[in-house]
Amino acid sequence: MMEPKIISGNATAKEIKAEIAATVQKRKEAGLKVPHLAAVLVGNDGGSEAYVSYKVKDCAEVGFESTLVRKESNISESELLQVVQDLNDNPEIDGFIVQLPLPDHIDESKVLLAIDPTKDVDGFHPSNVGRMALGLETFKPATPLGIVELLKRNDINVSGKHCVIIGRSNIVGSPLSILLSQNADGANATVTLCHSRTKNLEEITNQADVLIAAIGKPGYVTESMVKEGAVVVDVGTTRVPDASKKSGFGLKGDVLFDEVSPKCSAITPVPGGVGPMTRVALLLNTLRAVS
Repeated sequence: MMEPKIISGNATAKEIKAEIAATVQKRKEAGLKVPHLAAVLVGNDGGSEAYVSYKVKDCAEVGFESTLVRKESNISESELLQVVQDLNDNPEIDGFIVQLPLPDHIDESKVLLAIDPTKDVDGFHPSNVGRMALGLETFKPATPLGIVELLKRNDINVSGKHCVIIGRSNIVGSPLSILLSQNADGANATVTLCHSRTKNLEEITNQADVLIAAIGKPGYVTESMVKEGAVVVDVGTTRVPDASKKSGFGLKGDVLFDEVSPKCSAITPVPGGVGPMTRVALLLNTLRAVS
């Protein structure tokens, strides 16, 4: 058994935030526009409230301006689309996100399609996804971008390595598989994308030099699924009741950390791993939007 390297998203995000803050300061001194990020929050989902409050705090930390647009959960789809249009048309706003999930009566894809691709700092618009797939300059989805940066900055070279991703969502698994397999810095991996229909999953995960769990099922990845010396990236952040916490809940990853970590050469914790990197990637995209 080995002592794994704990890959701290908190420490890496702090380092990147310092770089962003320095860039913003230079922009201010040169009389250039300060980046302005807006977030649209519909309803009062606990997880969404927490994420958005972090994003507002992050903006203040690096010197960005931020705007939070709050709407009740009974807002109509047409009213929300108008909110999106107003942000598209507002020259002060460089980039914005519509926090997901949205209430059931609103078509999420219709809302995401309505966002101006040049302000889509979440990187979800088909125009940006297409540009990313072709290796062109664009906004990359925040979590995959954060993961690539996390691995690069912690000297984990994936070039030529076998990366196995569990989960094929459009937010994490699918775009990450594209980014890691591209002929680019921090990439050039051989990628296997696994999902609910994958047969012999354990056999495949045991071939992974880098195993990325993005399935949203707490404790899904067990010790028997990980080969000795692998790097494990846990994207899971499921809220579970925890009476010992002030908030009444805790965050659980997709990986059984205590069981899996002794086999790893490196592993991300939950919380404090991928989460802070997703947030800092949003700042990187917003900086790109204003540049």
